[in-house]
Amino acid sequence: MASVDAVLLSQYVLSGLVIGVIYSLMALGITFIYSIMKMINWGMGEFYMIGSYVQYALIVSLLGPRRWYLAVPLAMGAVFLLGLVVQRFLLRPMFVGGIERRDEYATIITIALMVLFRNLAIVLGGPNQYAPPDYARPMTLVTLPISGNRVVAVVGTLVLLALFSLVIKKTWVGRALRGAAQNRVGIQTAGIDVLRLDMLAFGVGVSLAAAAGALLAPDFLVYPENGAISTFKGFEIIVIGGLGSVLGSVVGGVLLGVIEALGSVFLSAAYKDLYGFLLLIALLVFRPTGLFGERERSV
Repeated sequence: MASVDAVLLSQYVLSGLVIGVIYSLMALGITFIYSIMKMINWGMGEFYMIGSYVQYALIVSLLGPRRWYLAVPLAMGAVFLLGLVVQRFLLRPMFVGGIERRDEYATIITIALMVLFRNLAIVLGGPNQYAPPDYARPMTLVTLPISGNRVVAVVGTLVLLALFSLVIKKTWVGRALRGAAQNRVGIQTAGIDVLRLDMLAFGVGVSLAAAAGALLAPDFLVYPENGAISTFKGFEIIVIGGLGSVLGSVVGGVLLGVIEALGSVFLSAAYKDLYGFLLLIALLVFRPTGLFGERERSV
């Protein structure tokens, strides 16, 4: 019996790790935009939703089920371009106009975009749920029977996280973005156009959300409200990991996934979403800045 319990426990832990890694992709997009632009994108879930719709439309009407792997980068590219347009014409006035409360402006704009994109999806695609074809057959990961779709989502997420880390740490653009995250004024003295970096950061952030939506579309389906849960989890993660911390987004996502999985084993699966909130509250009591967050310096 003990061995059966041990196997069951290992399955839940692995399941938590798998979903936690995928959670972290959405959180990474949110925190990356915040670290550069110092704003919260409350419409992040809608970019997730758009990514899933683009991926579904490409597979059904253009690429076919066998070339699903091309749909994910194409969906990311489409949402990246949409992000550039949104940032250029709707969010840039925060930095070049005479707006006093940038945080309030960003909140209003991104919530308006959330409402717009969600209702546009209902108008164009209806309130129906769509299911793209499966990516791969079910398989076993160590002791965990898992759908092939979820394995593809995890592998895709790990590849994207690795590429993101490589670009940020090893390229000139990555160094410029890190400089902008540390000091927006200082980076301009080096001749860097910080407004272009804002466009790039916003585009990359929303394209990461689109990747999560595209990768999870076969399991979580495609419909106008499918980004709501992912956004909810993403904001939990960035508070747990520390707002503005890229490492915190990954660690927080994995931790949230494992906590939800273990809570489902030892307590009740019906309250899975509650366990993340309890973790969040406990961390806010003992470490308000999150696991990897830093206190803001005052001059």
